[in-house]
Amino acid sequence: MSVGGEPWPSEIRLLDHGKALRVSFDDGASFTLSAEYLRVRSPSAEVQGHSRDERKTVGGKRNVAILDVAQVGNYAVRLDFDDLHNTGIYTWRYLRQLGEGREADFQAYLDELAAKGLDRDRPGEL
Repeated sequence: MSVGGEPWPSEIRLLDHGKALRVSFDDGASFTLSAEYLRVRSPSAEVQGHSRDERKTVGGKRNVAILDVAQVGNYAVRLDFDDLHNTGIYTWRYLRQLGEGREADFQAYLDELAAKGLDRDRPGEL
């Protein structure tokens, strides 16, 4: 049942021992998002900051896993990662945006890492 004309999730499932999350929507769209991608694009203030200039590039998350998916009201989920990050609230709309833009956005993340001398295996953030 879409709400307000927006697709609504029909299934959210952890895959590969928490290394990925599959999100399916009632309009037939389905996205498999890696835990690494979800972690580095967390909507939390810790990662996003309070403005675009404050957004952090987080390295060293290639092997992060999702431990738990907790529903937040009727509009989102909170993901608990094994690196103890759990403050991001992923709305249905944000999960959809991440799914639709994952290839270009993940490449942008890789480019940010390279530009800042960070990598996917060493922890660090700028």
